[in-house]
Amino acid sequence: MADYTRDDVLKMAEEEDVEFIRLQFTDMFGTLKNIAITAKELPKALNQECVVDCAFIPGVDGAEETDMYLYPDPNTFTILPWRPQQGKVARLICDIYRPDRTPYQLSSRYLLHRTAERAREQGYSFYVNPECEFFLFHTDDNGLPTTVSYEEAGYLDLGPLDFGENARRDMVLTLEDMGYEISSSHHETSPAQHEIDFNGDIAEKMADQIMTFKLAVRTVAKRHGLHATFMPKPRADGNGSGMHVNMSLFRYGKNIFADPGDPMGLSREAYYFIGGLLAHSREMAAVTNPLVNSYKRLVPGYEAPTEISWTKNNQTSLIRVPICRGEETKIELRSPDAAANPYLVFAACLAAGLDGIARKIQPEAVGGEENFPANLRDAVDELEKSEFMKQILGEEFFREYICAKRREWETYTRQVTEWELKEYLYRI
Repeated sequence: MADYTRDDVLKMAEEEDVEFIRLQFTDMFGTLKNIAITAKELPKALNQECVVDCAFIPGVDGAEETDMYLYPDPNTFTILPWRPQQGKVARLICDIYRPDRTPYQLSSRYLLHRTAERAREQGYSFYVNPECEFFLFHTDDNGLPTTVSYEEAGYLDLGPLDFGENARRDMVLTLEDMGYEISSSHHETSPAQHEIDFNGDIAEKMADQIMTFKLAVRTVAKRHGLHATFMPKPRADGNGSGMHVNMSLFRYGKNIFADPGDPMGLSREAYYFIGGLLAHSREMAAVTNPLVNSYKRLVPGYEAPTEISWTKNNQTSLIRVPICRGEETKIELRSPDAAANPYLVFAACLAAGLDGIARKIQPEAVGGEENFPANLRDAVDELEKSEFMKQILGEEFFREYICAKRREWETYTRQVTEWELKEYLYRI
């Protein structure tokens, strides 16, 4: 991980002929925001003197004081390779601070940092490597997105069947230019569906990378005349897009999930971690699967998890244990989708797993007849009852998030859909 100082960033910006810097942050729902400054304003920004009016940012709107300070993280300084190479554009990811210079409690990046810091106090380091799926669709004559694709490629197919092969290659090369370590990429099961996988890293750094990954994928797709979407289920006739999270927990440099003496190669801590994830999965659902559309992915027949269970290799189980063992032992949570806020997802996963370890929750004692929430309303109901999630998110974030998601569900229920018109308009 880079360890840049303020002076390092100023020096790199000068040497690389950077003229424009995007100060980026993520809102409550995982949407990337930014304010742009010129190079002459960079010293001021690095002195944490840049103020942004967050009056219309979800989670901040409605607050009495909406002016916030942006604290750029020097380690996130990156040149954006898709911008001009003369007078370059760079980005810095920022934390949000209140006018009194205290961390803004409704910042999802802050919530992950707080959760990870508590784990570090116990000697733990949490590593993740997500599997990020997305669709590449055609645009219409006005450049607007559609759900149209004329390809019929399937799992691991290649060109010429795979129409998005060239775009996906450029995405990987662009991400590598930015310092990402990409382990693989391929065409996924549904036509026009793709996946790019990362090498593992600490959760805080990986959440930053996922936010930039989404921006890079959309930008490169547009250059190829395509629209990239991380919507969980854009088409009813195929698989949806997940963000399976592979996790490993290290303590003092050792992967504590591994035990060569166990029949499955798993330690007691690994079993307890799985137990914690299973025990809290329902109350985490509104975070791991945050949209109305998320629950249309989690249905039988499309290789998505539909039951609160775990196994070595079952596409309907919530948790799977990949084949690698030893220091590469991982636990895979398969419910999160590509629309989820990675900061919140990783914070919830870490806290749930550590709770399983602390309480010695056996995975066999969890699940059974319990089902995953069927829709966003049910997920929000489970969240609202959860003291566990309230502690992770903090009372203010918890309250604001629930209110926003209830409004989203209520708005959805008032819509008249194409299905209703087709089903009822002509015969009733």
